[in-house]
Amino acid sequence: MQSFRTEIENPVVEKDILDLEKKIRLFREGKADEEKFRSLRLARGVYGQRQAGVQMVRIKLPFGKVTSEQLHRIADVSDEYSKGRLHITTRQDIQIHHVSLDRTPELWAQLEKDDITLREACGNTVRNVTASPTAGIDKNEPFDVSPYAHGTFQFFLRNPICQEMGRKFKISFSSSDDDTALSYIHDLGFIAKLKDGKRGFKVMLGGGLGSQPRHADELYDFLPVEELLPLIEGVLRVFDRHGERAKRLKARMKFLIKDIGKDAFMELVSEQSTALSKKHPEFEVEKFEGAPPLQEVEVPSVEIEDQKDFETWKSTNVIPQKQEGLFAIGIRVPLGDFYTGGARKLADLVKNYAGNEIRLSLRQDILIRHVREEFLAFFYSELKKLGYAETGYNKTVDITACPGTDTCNLGIASSTGIADVLEDVLKEEYPQFINGKDITIKISGCMNACGQHNMAEIGFQGMSVKVGKTVAPALQVLLGGGTLGDGKGRFADKVMKVPSKRGPQALRLLLNDFEAKANSEEKFAEYYDRQGKTYFYDLLKDLADTSNLTENEFVDWGHEKPYIKAVGVGECAGVVIDLIATLLFESEEKIDNAKSAQERKAWADSIYHSYTSIVNSAKALLLAEDVKTNTQAGIIAQFDELFIDTGKIELSTSFKEFAYQMNEHEPTEAFANKYLEDAQLFLKRVDAFRTKEVQNV
Repeated sequence: MQSFRTEIENPVVEKDILDLEKKIRLFREGKADEEKFRSLRLARGVYGQRQAGVQMVRIKLPFGKVTSEQLHRIADVSDEYSKGRLHITTRQDIQIHHVSLDRTPELWAQLEKDDITLREACGNTVRNVTASPTAGIDKNEPFDVSPYAHGTFQFFLRNPICQEMGRKFKISFSSSDDDTALSYIHDLGFIAKLKDGKRGFKVMLGGGLGSQPRHADELYDFLPVEELLPLIEGVLRVFDRHGERAKRLKARMKFLIKDIGKDAFMELVSEQSTALSKKHPEFEVEKFEGAPPLQEVEVPSVEIEDQKDFETWKSTNVIPQKQEGLFAIGIRVPLGDFYTGGARKLADLVKNYAGNEIRLSLRQDILIRHVREEFLAFFYSELKKLGYAETGYNKTVDITACPGTDTCNLGIASSTGIADVLEDVLKEEYPQFINGKDITIKISGCMNACGQHNMAEIGFQGMSVKVGKTVAPALQVLLGGGTLGDGKGRFADKVMKVPSKRGPQALRLLLNDFEAKANSEEKFAEYYDRQGKTYFYDLLKDLADTSNLTENEFVDWGHEKPYIKAVGVGECAGVVIDLIATLLFESEEKIDNAKSAQERKAWADSIYHSYTSIVNSAKALLLAEDVKTNTQAGIIAQFDELFIDTGKIELSTSFKEFAYQMNEHEPTEAFANKYLEDAQLFLKRVDAFRTKEVQNV
């Protein structure tokens, strides 16, 4: 491939892009280890997909905020490098698919022209920081959480403490007690609170979905905003050091907290206080709370042909803002998929007639903000032309689904195919449920829960079922989940596995039963509790009988050929295979990073780069001895036992004291210099020991 060059004003960003290009070139030339290269590209938002030879690129959009200019840029990039389809994720990102690996640096450079990044959209990093899509306009919010979500994104982007963690880390900000950013399923979830007129957050710790969902613990009922970033930094440092690294399925922070307990975990966090960065950015509150940039334009004249549909649309898709006279408009985006032609027209609409901003939602939708009341009819008319005026925003018909077997390596069954069919069932047979709020339907193509199926009132998980010597696509039906508010939620029970083609009938049975037997004010989750899991098992059990499967039931939704279970290797945060020479080379790179941080006077960053170099060097020697390592803390303890206590490597203190010096010192220039020198000397000592060992073999 030809070497690519970019001209980005920010030298840090330019270095990132050029580094990706260099690593791609080395990989193509067979000079880079495949597993290490995979880790690097994942942290740059480049993710392998089910189809060979092409990549999914995840565009990181903090709290889902997108301007008109940015939406135009994303559309241009999608047309140039992909196929013109934009997919909104449940983390408020946009994904584009079928991208050539060789063109990803150029794609990234184009996005950066409008301040859009790919950095840390995937990999073992802090993923996109999410927030309530109504943040800043919500009538019930104590204050706008947007500046705090933005400040969190900025501070931890490229921060050395969270570049190579054992697994991904997810943070959310909810604007009110409605908890629409789902704090209880996040590693750290924050809910806006006021106490004696002071801003702060209720804090939830250690939640997560996946195959073993865990409800987050309440950590604080009120944390002042100025303590937000120090808390997150301390938690990340502990997770980076003590989190599992070998067993991928046990590597999320929820397992660490489950193993050692919340109190022991927070003791470790408190031990980090001395080492924390003392340079936290100011939150840009005034920037976010200023008046929206509304254009002085005349209201275009429109004629509404179907007044009833217009009124229904206003009742389901239009939200009064806390700013008097302004409204938000919800666009329901089935499956989260929209296309570049409509995206450009939407971008022009919001720039010319609204506040030049949309927010992507956690339900894979779009929310237009700052629309004046007199412009609502015009927006309805224009959105209808684009196919963007379907009623039911954020309602039952608004089904959430991950890409499933369409593009994902981990997909077991089609989630988008069944979502399409279930939406048709609701529209054609159950119009009374379309605009309901008490039932959410969510679908994932596998157990990893990217479609959040196990927190829905009605959830479906892609599976397979063995029938004799063949396999058919199936769906696990889960019932009884839901968000309760103020950091509380409930996870759905696994009730029954049915062949995928019987998913629509399962939904019919559930809705018919609920409509016939629920009390007038009873919500679905309450009805589920009253009847119990066994009742619903009996209701659905006939659908699970596979002795009478038809030929059609061996073909998944959206497919024409019989089902074949084909699960690839997941890349969402795969554990990397470490080679000794590669580790020592990486230690040198980390030392270079420490030097670069010193040039920026970023003393805390330099210290952490030196720390990771020290641990990396120790890990290299442990692997040379065929010692398995699974946490940084374990590496430090094992190195003491095998190399310091035995006298193989000489230090003036224990290795634990040597490595953990940073916990005892403020992040000053003097200590940053000393610690860097220590890291360099330690690497030389390790390298010399390794060289001698190899020569003696």
